[in-house]
Amino acid sequence: MDIKDFENKKVLIFGLGILGGGVASVKFFSKIKGVKLRITDLKSKKDLAESLKKIKDIKAEYVFGKHRKEDIDWADVVVVNPGVGINNEFVKYAFEKKKIVVNDLSIFFNLAKAEIIAITGTRGKTTTSNWIYHFLKNGLENKKVYLGGNQPENPLLKILPKVKNGIVVIEVSSFQLEFCNKKIGKNLPKIAIITNIYPDHLNRYKTMKNYIKQKTNIFLNQGENDYLILNKDNKWTNYILKFKPKSKVLFVSKKEIKNDGIYLKNDFLYIRLNKKERKVFGVKDFLEKYGEHNLYNLMNAILTAYILNVPTTKIKKLINSLPQVRFRQEIIYKDKNLMIVNDSSATSPEATIQAIERFKDKNLILITGGTDKNLDFKNLAKEIKKYIKPENLILLNGSATKKLIEELRKIKYKIKEENIFEDLKDIVSNILLGFKTDIIPGYKSDLSGKHPGNLSGKHPGKSVLYPRSSVVLFSPASASFEKFKNEFDRGKKFNKIVYNFLK
Repeated sequence: MDIKDFENKKVLIFGLGILGGGVASVKFFSKIKGVKLRITDLKSKKDLAESLKKIKDIKAEYVFGKHRKEDIDWADVVVVNPGVGINNEFVKYAFEKKKIVVNDLSIFFNLAKAEIIAITGTRGKTTTSNWIYHFLKNGLENKKVYLGGNQPENPLLKILPKVKNGIVVIEVSSFQLEFCNKKIGKNLPKIAIITNIYPDHLNRYKTMKNYIKQKTNIFLNQGENDYLILNKDNKWTNYILKFKPKSKVLFVSKKEIKNDGIYLKNDFLYIRLNKKERKVFGVKDFLEKYGEHNLYNLMNAILTAYILNVPTTKIKKLINSLPQVRFRQEIIYKDKNLMIVNDSSATSPEATIQAIERFKDKNLILITGGTDKNLDFKNLAKEIKKYIKPENLILLNGSATKKLIEELRKIKYKIKEENIFEDLKDIVSNILLGFKTDIIPGYKSDLSGKHPGNLSGKHPGKSVLYPRSSVVLFSPASASFEKFKNEFDRGKKFNKIVYNFLK
């Protein structure tokens, strides 16, 4: 595939969406010689207003509120938004009609003029991507490094024109990988990472094996000189290996391993490559600052940087300045009495379990709940019963919340009905009303519920005063679509509500 393959073609953007990927696709194709654009989406013009504003000066035809086979018939090229699955009836029709069917990732893999490092997995891929970028950008001299992928700020087709030589680090989802299951003409990515596998998106894939199959597409086109990094401790790794990667397989592990890769022994990380072993880094301070769940992300990032010849002396120095990733156990407020953590990107029960494990030794107040993705909440319910007092469990109502409540009741956990809310604003105001007035700067309320943070007035305010040294953890354990556009929108709204209340 070459950029010339798209010239003078009729291009259908199948799903504009609201996360930025569709907008990036429109802008990318609008700059290609002779392209005629048509854009369709199941959402209404009103729902897409934000996206449409960003492409208002681009000439295109629009079809709102529906997809049509006649649009497929019209097109030479069908560009599929990640929200649309490969088994969608219209996508199948496009394949039947021998159309060129692509998505942002398959285009990027074909056209990017740089070494590609691609990261996927259920948890940790955004943190891993950002930390790899941090090590490479600051640790390599005379080499350009780029970051992008499954992120609203840097969608793939937005960064593609900028990527010239150097190295590009991309986060990719199973949705994007669905369209990369055929040979694309070259060996890539140079380094592929599958951080871990846990149940997720089962409303789309139905079974774990179907879900994992999409993830394995990340190494389908690798050659013997490329690298695949897997989590040795994850129970699905042996199943992944059944797909017989051609690349050199390395492992990360919290236990000593005989394989090549990186592992933990006596609180130190060791790298073993080509029968040579090196002691790299003591993790005690790191674990205290970033939590144990981030150790795998660190190992993935260190191993990748090491493969690409970042000196270990630089790696050790750069660990002290690792960036905080938004909405992933992000500490948005902290003083000696109170910490507020935004973990909006916890879209599965396993992610919330990780967050609870990190903050369990504090008086932990958990805000959780949202939209179900056909996931199992049994283990999360057990974790909540073990570490969260009933008065400290605050639920944002939704289809997943109902499943969680069901599991909690099965294990005799007493749900406080007054702690089930329909509105995030009410949750934040009522929690913060439960702290003594001298904890929060500028806070004058007498717990009457009249504080302006309590916007709906449906709850009179907490009668309980929470103890000092508490952590408020917003970790939904589920998707967001019943009340928010996506987890990023959910995270932004949580931050805004908190900041408005505390200012």
